[in-house]
Amino acid sequence: MISAATPPEPPADGDSEEIRLMADLRLDAAIALFNRGEWYACHDGFEELWHETQGASRPLLQGLLQAAVAQLHLERGNLRGATVLIGESLGRLERCGDRGLGIELIPLRRTLRLWLEALQNAAPTEALPLPHLELSPQHSPVN
Repeated sequence: MISAATPPEPPADGDSEEIRLMADLRLDAAIALFNRGEWYACHDGFEELWHETQGASRPLLQGLLQAAVAQLHLERGNLRGATVLIGESLGRLERCGDRGLGIELIPLRRTLRLWLEALQNAAPTEALPLPHLELSPQHSPVN
């Protein structure tokens, strides 16, 4: 008896969006800029992708761009603006699971929590690590 193979299910909209975004060279460029501390430039990259995204990856992109703008505010001495944006970034990233768009989110949230706590308590921030985007093992950027 010959049995018909069950065709694979098409990816859910969120999955196909994530696959599309992970194949977009602009995402790799924005990640590289973020990790070099080029906050303004990476914000532009994440924002462009965010404006084009309507699905499940949208909050993650917004959380990443808020984290970048928070660092830009810190560079410019705007502690209040940085504190607000780090809090908003964390709020969004907390709802995004442990990884998304090929990025490990747990280490990023850990670093952002350190910054938020220090800023809220007017503690020194000089020794804090800068936020960094760790890539998941299965994500291999072109850059």
